[in-house]
Amino acid sequence: MNQKPLIYDLTLEQISSLLQDWGEPSFRAGQIWHGLYRQLASSLEAITSLPVSLRSRLMASYRFQSLKPKAIAHSQDRLSEKVLFELPDGHAVEAVLMRYERRRTICISTQVGCAMECVFCATGQMGFKRHLSSGEIVEQALYFARKLSEEQDHLTNIVFMGMGEPFHNYDASLAAVDRLNDHQGFCFGARRITLSTVGLVPEIERFTQEKRQVNLAISLHAATNELRSRLLPINRRYPLEVLIPACRKYVEITGRRIIFEWAMMKDINDGRDQANALADLINGLNCHVNLIPLNPTPKFIQKAASRIRIEAFVRILEDRGISCTIRLRRGIDIQAGCGQLAIKNNAGNDISS
Repeated sequence: MNQKPLIYDLTLEQISSLLQDWGEPSFRAGQIWHGLYRQLASSLEAITSLPVSLRSRLMASYRFQSLKPKAIAHSQDRLSEKVLFELPDGHAVEAVLMRYERRRTICISTQVGCAMECVFCATGQMGFKRHLSSGEIVEQALYFARKLSEEQDHLTNIVFMGMGEPFHNYDASLAAVDRLNDHQGFCFGARRITLSTVGLVPEIERFTQEKRQVNLAISLHAATNELRSRLLPINRRYPLEVLIPACRKYVEITGRRIIFEWAMMKDINDGRDQANALADLINGLNCHVNLIPLNPTPKFIQKAASRIRIEAFVRILEDRGISCTIRLRRGIDIQAGCGQLAIKNNAGNDISS
């Protein structure tokens, strides 16, 4: 499919260069940027500061929408909202808005499907289809920002924890972060953005050297190689003796705390042995552990750990001086929880209008 380029894939510098080639005054780039990212214009017609002739030329040359909301599902408590976005090539991705007492968090996607094959993750179970462009990633955030703005509300946190492995699509993911963080545009604080990875060590090392203020989360889920390799096949390439030193180097160089994600699975990784192994593994590391009761997915029949087992796990970590919390479960009834995002096929989806 031969598509016009997406305007959200352009940086401010690229827009400036384009307008210079078109013989337009330099200040027009700032007007476009302000319209897209501050005004949150949903169409070029809404950026009325631009002359009609320039708007016409831009519309003839660029797309101003790549994501088409196809279906929306709300949780019974109305605190979570999952949106299925259809892409021009027929693929689709899902993203989620989660409402907390003081936070409005969105979980956005970086790929259609995922190549990491984590056994408990619905996206991993569907396989990899393609990368999203930086603009397609950004557009998800802008969609929810507009929605909240209409409600006199605003985004407080963005997590790159939807469909896909952000570090497998490193350049586009970080370009999206830069676009969202740009002080002349959307101006979203870097410390309110979190990138999650299953442990692609070369990309963790690259991210470390860039010394960004963005939060880094590692999907860990097991503290021994034997178990982690069964749950997350990427561990066979980057085992714990490679991954954890990279995490320690990240903390040492950036001075920032690292987050470890741990899906609590009944009788798999919720016992004292794994809790103690985890405490040994991350001993002395400036980190925080998020314990997440396992969310159900079609091809992984195991159940979530019991509350009693999770609380015992917490006590072991806290007794060893490790900061940890049990994450609130959100959107489970609409398959919008952690690890649940997936598209069944190109023709259908797993949410209803």
